[in-house]
Amino acid sequence: MNYWVVLTAVAASFLLALLLAPWILPWLRKLKCSSSILEIGPSWHKKTKEGTPIMGGLIFIIPTILVTLILGTGAMLKGDIRLLLSLIFVVLCGAVGFADDYIKVVKKRNQGLSVMQKTLPLMLLIALYLGGLYTANIITDTIFIPYLNVRLHLYYFYFLIMIPLLFFFVNAVNLTDGLDGLATSASLPYTISFIIIGFFVSVGSSNTGMTVFAAALTGGLLAFLIYNYHPAKVFMGDTGSLFLGASVVALAMAYDMPYFIVIGGILFLIEGISVVLQVVFYKLTHGKRIFKMTPIHHHFELCGWSEVKIVSVFTVISAIGCLLALWGMFYYRYFNV
Repeated sequence: MNYWVVLTAVAASFLLALLLAPWILPWLRKLKCSSSILEIGPSWHKKTKEGTPIMGGLIFIIPTILVTLILGTGAMLKGDIRLLLSLIFVVLCGAVGFADDYIKVVKKRNQGLSVMQKTLPLMLLIALYLGGLYTANIITDTIFIPYLNVRLHLYYFYFLIMIPLLFFFVNAVNLTDGLDGLATSASLPYTISFIIIGFFVSVGSSNTGMTVFAAALTGGLLAFLIYNYHPAKVFMGDTGSLFLGASVVALAMAYDMPYFIVIGGILFLIEGISVVLQVVFYKLTHGKRIFKMTPIHHHFELCGWSEVKIVSVFTVISAIGCLLALWGMFYYRYFNV
């Protein structure tokens, strides 16, 4: 993998996002693509975040796709089918998010798409993506656990397990996007990890395109963070969060590393599980709660933590998870005898 290609991808995506933002933000304001805060967060969000433009994910999505296509076309021409499949997958997931945001701001339906209108297309896209990777012999029906040096052969149960699991993580990233800069900051250690992986796994193979994608996404997110960090001038919306969630899934699955989603994506796992536990416990106990509010970042808000503190701590947690996942991969590849 050429270092200059990666640096170019990061820099080009970063600069392009910076150039696009001054055009996209006024356009979103003109279309009145602003958020209307639901009663699912702390009460003060209504005052501090109401009216902030959404659909800002376009600021990093457009550069990511353009830069990946320009710098990754060579890899695709050499047979890098995983990059082509992954690009189609993340763009279509982003399109589902765009439809949700469009209904919220244009049709003035604050809930956006219904649960089923979101769930069915996302589950279908995940199933087709996995099917494409499996048909191309990029993934198998086996899950590798590096720390234990164990390979779990799941056969046809692989898809029954992986489709709901990946759906969970795509939505967990969406749930994480509840504070200024949180989903953006927490995703950066993950995308940077796959730049690092690219230099070790991609050598002499057709995986280089995914490294370019990870680099382009990293550059786009860094630029977007300038506008999304507290106090946020724009939110990524479901357009950005579903694209980002799909990217989290695609980066790991393109390398056949599902364990990385769970360990490297530990923060998203915690955010998603907090919601599941809260709902289940609430129903079982007829109204009692484990947390003050979920997703769990709202719990810490109600405990008195500032948004900046929560984002900082959660980003460190994400980074630790990514380091553990990287350690597992490197230990197995270079030190396991």
